[in-house]
Amino acid sequence: MYKAPVEDMSFLIDDVLSAEETLGGLPRFEELGVGAELTGALLDEGAKLASGVLAPLRRVGDMQPARCEDRAVIISPGYHDAMGQLAAGGWFGICADADHGGQGLPEVYGTAACEMWNSADMAFALAPFLSSGAALAIAAHGSDELKQTYLPKLHSGEWAGTMNLTESGAGSDLGPMKTRAEKNGDHYLITGQKIFITWGDHDAMDNIVHLVLARLPDAPEGSRGISLFLVPKFMVNDDGSLGERNDVYPVSTEHKLGIHGSPTCVMAFGDNGGAIGYLVGEENRGLACMFTMMNEARLKVGLQGLGASEGAYQQALAYAQERVQGGVPIIQHADVKRMLLTMKALIEGMRGLAYSEAVTMDLAHYGPEEERSANQARLELMIPVIKGWMTEVGVEVTSLGVQVHGGMGYVEETGAAQFFRDVRITPIYEGTNGIQAADLVSRKLGRDGGSTMGSVLALIRTDARALVAEGGDLQVIGDALLAAVGRHEETTEAVLQMLASNPDAAHSAAFDYMMATGYLFGGWHLARAAKVAQAHLDSGDNNEFYTRKVATAAFYAQSLLPRCEGHSGAIASATGVIQAYPVEWL
Repeated sequence: MYKAPVEDMSFLIDDVLSAEETLGGLPRFEELGVGAELTGALLDEGAKLASGVLAPLRRVGDMQPARCEDRAVIISPGYHDAMGQLAAGGWFGICADADHGGQGLPEVYGTAACEMWNSADMAFALAPFLSSGAALAIAAHGSDELKQTYLPKLHSGEWAGTMNLTESGAGSDLGPMKTRAEKNGDHYLITGQKIFITWGDHDAMDNIVHLVLARLPDAPEGSRGISLFLVPKFMVNDDGSLGERNDVYPVSTEHKLGIHGSPTCVMAFGDNGGAIGYLVGEENRGLACMFTMMNEARLKVGLQGLGASEGAYQQALAYAQERVQGGVPIIQHADVKRMLLTMKALIEGMRGLAYSEAVTMDLAHYGPEEERSANQARLELMIPVIKGWMTEVGVEVTSLGVQVHGGMGYVEETGAAQFFRDVRITPIYEGTNGIQAADLVSRKLGRDGGSTMGSVLALIRTDARALVAEGGDLQVIGDALLAAVGRHEETTEAVLQMLASNPDAAHSAAFDYMMATGYLFGGWHLARAAKVAQAHLDSGDNNEFYTRKVATAAFYAQSLLPRCEGHSGAIASATGVIQAYPVEWL
């Protein structure tokens, strides 16, 4: 059964990232008491909910999926009550603005909570994930009336939110969108159909707030002519009570490889005359508004890769400790030990990257004015890496979890395969990882000539040199990190030259560049944690946790950081090969 890794989370938040120092003094957070006491209380409460309430539902949702009957979705047993407990604990609006009913806590606490929910039951965790994203888009772009009407209910967990982009045959290309909107007095009438709508319908909350992309009659062609609309499942009366049912219904639920407990719906808007919707932002500027939600979603999808990996690791570890083969538990077998240590090191690298950039997010929004633009640029650089690298690694780690179980991992009764099946969607949705890689190279790297990436690499180089100066295990870690960052600087320059002279070659190299970046950043954060852990040991604290942190970082540096070289080598040696290969040979 899942148990939240509270010790590692607390160490990362309070010791490595120094949340009290970096965030506690900011005007937005100074009265919250950010520090070890708050961290401990939040993580302990979240851990109880994750392990005691959500984790037991993981197999229930998998075996008894959500289904659609008579234009309504029936969710998996236990989910309704669990959603109520999540709402009662204030978790839906944990980081949202207090002016609209949120708790206003730093993003790193919401990140830790999101990890726990996804480790316990990824299908369930998609509901609060989508609600927080919808609320964020409304807060950023909605009118004051929309904010006052919908945000408090979304943040309290009384109402849910969804994102409606995809249409049949369109996929990630929103240009051919067929859903239409026509102005009708103070609102719009929406008609059309959307697919792959996560938690598109259910009765776990009183109302569902759909954010829908649609095209106006006189809109420009392509993605420039898309607008964003808020379409409630039930209309809201002037006094805040719920009124008539709006003309939006689920047609069916998708039969998926994993996340069975999450009702992924085909949604019909306006079959009976038009679903009433309200404009969010400006007409024909919907995609820009939706990107507020999509960027949030991409960060949360990265956390799904982390969360599923942690759940898979804990189950694999427990199995390896109990399963006897050759007279000893298989955890003593060299290859099983290799797999478990690979899982552990990759998880801790992912956690370090995700939590660090949660701090960057708050600094970008609420930090000193003169530093906000640089922090925002860093965050935008990190988004495709967190989404892309962490989900690719999530597939690897959960697959290793199956492998540790051997044949028992391939049958459903152990539940090991579910982590693998569930996480397999994460490299696909919210923009495939090919799109993330292209975004990293073409937009984030290319727009400033690699300046933001160079700033991050300079930080890594500084930290690596400090480790080398420490000697011992830290020197080994530092030497490996120095070599990796040096190679990445060379690779970055090579990719920038490709962008200038042969953009197609740069696009072909983009995935390898994203993966090399992710492995480097993961190693960097493990190295930072090792330095802090070693300082505890040097001060006389003999907690074995700190010794493990240093040893795990050393393993990553010696066994996983060299993957950067492989990806960089592919970029350097295969330029032009992909474009030159005729598609008819495939």
